[in-house]
Amino acid sequence: MSDLKTTIPKGSLVLVTGVTGFVASQVAKQFLERGYKVRGTVRDIAKAAWLVEDVLKSYIDDGVFELALVPDIAADHALDEAVKGVSAVVHLATIATFDPDPNKVVPQTVAGTMSALEAAMKEPSVQQFVYTSSKGAALIPSIGEDTNVGRDTWNDKAVQLAWAPPPYEPSRGLLVYFASKVAAEKAVWKFVKERKPHFTVNVISPAGIIGEPLNKKQIGFTASWIPQLYEGKTTYLDTSVSIYFVDVKDVALLHVAAALDPDVKNARFHIWGQHSSWTDIAAIMRKLRPHHKSIPEFPTPEYLTISTDQTEIVALLKNWGSHGGWRPLEETVADNLSVCE
Repeated sequence: MSDLKTTIPKGSLVLVTGVTGFVASQVAKQFLERGYKVRGTVRDIAKAAWLVEDVLKSYIDDGVFELALVPDIAADHALDEAVKGVSAVVHLATIATFDPDPNKVVPQTVAGTMSALEAAMKEPSVQQFVYTSSKGAALIPSIGEDTNVGRDTWNDKAVQLAWAPPPYEPSRGLLVYFASKVAAEKAVWKFVKERKPHFTVNVISPAGIIGEPLNKKQIGFTASWIPQLYEGKTTYLDTSVSIYFVDVKDVALLHVAAALDPDVKNARFHIWGQHSSWTDIAAIMRKLRPHHKSIPEFPTPEYLTISTDQTEIVALLKNWGSHGGWRPLEETVADNLSVCE
């Protein structure tokens, strides 16, 4: 790995937006471990205390990690200061409130993404830009559907359902989130086509992200799936009996590779990881915690039949990682269970 050619040299400054997030904190950590400097944006400095006073404290002390306060990333010129002097921008910050009103999510998500792109456009030092999208930008997976997801696959169904007339019931929240990712990612590619930026743009679209949260006191979104299952709760899982699972460390590594690998250009990577189900996950959990009786049983699963080509992605994991491909699912589940101890 030490002999890999990189787009930017070690010691270069990387901007990671939303750095306290589940994935973003792992992205920052992996850049730092590789010898890069990181500037992470946060909406509230106080809420990043766990990061700067504990998890990444040594990097703060060494002067290679710093925070930038950006209260509203969707505001005009929000990132103009934060982007100064950086060689790469990894834009992960998004609105994940699951508000069912699209008017409160979609325009703001697009605005935040455009804010990052416009700031990068004005900063000559920026060479790489990585945007974090979602599997939900491509499709709503359902049993029996045989869709092969490629570069031009978009979740138009979610957009239509998200923007249907009110009332905005809570059940619409996930569709609105998907619609926001469709709109924001399409805005990214439109920007690339029309503005022809001086930097390379790549997009990472992950599926169900699980694994070790660096912040073990504030578990949210997909990082909470396994802890909830550990407590016998299945509310958030009932609508997702079968899914693809990917380790947060693999997702972070692929963000790093998308920024550093000189052969990755104009990519839209569908990061789905391993095909599995909650039946399989629960079985692994019972194996790891045989005396814990709250883990529920699931019926025999029906597996999704959607597909996508991950050949290039697995090659990147082999080149840039140490596992020779995807991290083993049992290892990922064990990492996620660490917050339950």
